[in-house]
Amino acid sequence: MSAVDFTPVQWEMLGGTFGLTEAARADARSIEARALHDHRACRGVLDRLAPMIGTTDVRVAASLWSKRLAFLATGCGLYALSVCDRGLDLSPANCVIEYARRNDRWTAALPLHVTRAERWAPGDRLRARQRLVEMLFGGLLAPLWRVLHETSGVSLRMLWENAAVRVYSLYDRRFANPATPEIARRCDADFRFLLDLSPAVFGLDYNPLARFRRPRVADRAGRRVRFRRTCCLYYLATRPPEYCAACPLVDPKRGGSRS
Repeated sequence: MSAVDFTPVQWEMLGGTFGLTEAARADARSIEARALHDHRACRGVLDRLAPMIGTTDVRVAASLWSKRLAFLATGCGLYALSVCDRGLDLSPANCVIEYARRNDRWTAALPLHVTRAERWAPGDRLRARQRLVEMLFGGLLAPLWRVLHETSGVSLRMLWENAAVRVYSLYDRRFANPATPEIARRCDADFRFLLDLSPAVFGLDYNPLARFRRPRVADRAGRRVRFRRTCCLYYLATRPPEYCAACPLVDPKRGGSRS
């Protein structure tokens, strides 16, 4: 394998949309991914983050933060893989985790110590894809979700559905109009690969990307919505309470639960 830079257009997408940046530019409100595995360090971050989100409940802070983390990590990792046909090092040793907010909005980015990409020979792509996907979900997200669950009490099912809906959004919308047929074929193949991953990659007895992939149905306004099984608790951080369009509490007959 060889290390190569992304093109300017690719870097604009990675940095402008998905928050990729160099670790030297990390916000002061950040922590090394490996350091966050410590329960005391994680709880300290949640205690600082909760009032920034507008809650006193660390479960709410953990859930909403996980949505941002999942957006950054899956956005960077899967855009690089499926659209650019390249790999990013998203190992815990290479990642800095931010929890920055400003004016009630997330500004947290994904700083990496090494931001250069890997490229492989055509015959090596399947092995590289397996390794990169295991790094993203098993190496980076699974340990973070575990410590968030153990520290705050937020359910693992909720955390993994938070990640799953981000993956769906990527392949259903952001990657839906690829520049070339080759990219389209790659995105389709990669998404099917993700849905077929072994549960062991996630440290679970099920694949959450497959488990939470429900069909779209009409909501009360007639819009086609893929309702979640779990509520992400966003309504507990808004005054008055606001609900996501796919929240199971909006249509409990088709939805799930708070946990």
